[in-house]
Amino acid sequence: MKSGIGKFPRLAVVLVGDRRDSHTFIQVKLKACDQVGIETVVVQLPKKCTESELLDVVSSYNDKTDVHGIILQLPLPQHLDEEKIINVVSPEKDVDGFHPSNIGNLVIRGRKPFFVPCAPKGCIELLLKHGVEIKGKRAVIIGRSKIAGLPTSFLLQRHHATVSMLHAYTKNPEQITCEADIVVADVGIPNIVRGNWLKKGVVVIDMGANQVKVMTSFFSILGDVCFEEAVKVASAITPVPGGMGPVTISMLLSNTLDSAKRAFGMIRNFE
Repeated sequence: MKSGIGKFPRLAVVLVGDRRDSHTFIQVKLKACDQVGIETVVVQLPKKCTESELLDVVSSYNDKTDVHGIILQLPLPQHLDEEKIINVVSPEKDVDGFHPSNIGNLVIRGRKPFFVPCAPKGCIELLLKHGVEIKGKRAVIIGRSKIAGLPTSFLLQRHHATVSMLHAYTKNPEQITCEADIVVADVGIPNIVRGNWLKKGVVVIDMGANQVKVMTSFFSILGDVCFEEAVKVASAITPVPGGMGPVTISMLLSNTLDSAKRAFGMIRNFE
């Protein structure tokens, strides 16, 4: 893009408060953007900022033609209406893919969202790049978050998998999971999925990233799947850390680049 038209993508990052994990995530994203040549602008607001102040910042980037993507680092402080603020982000700059119109177009067959949420997009990308057959396979998703589990189910269905979604009210989750060809874990509980939950040859995508204290001042990152047990059964499995995390960041970069291409007329707008 730089060599062809002399322009480059720009991503706006909006951060509220001083949560340590949020700052860590932002730094990883900024470093990745820098490595590939995506320019970034970061706005940090105090934890006690008002909703109207945050809405004004987000809206201002909707209007800037030189900004092609906007990400709002979640979670927000409790006094802020997360859904209301996500809804203000322009769907054409919603590179996280969380806007209701993007999610809605993902659900409706035959329609295309401007952006697919990064973690689910990365999940499908991993499966396709490694030649994992999706069509006609049984997939189980453990967890139904709007960021990962739920949109992953929509994507797998678009690829003609038979999808079961497990949640806190599911009875006999082990029995259902044992029948799956593909298991996607997104529940936020370390090592909840054990080796005896899995059938031989299953493909496992672990979206969990749980901080577990191992010493007074040290933490370990564990997935939702017990890797040591699952690796003995699975034909393929993503490790934690170092599995879905980097892929998810790559999808954010990809979405931002696509947004810039659309803005510069390098690809047509979706109908």
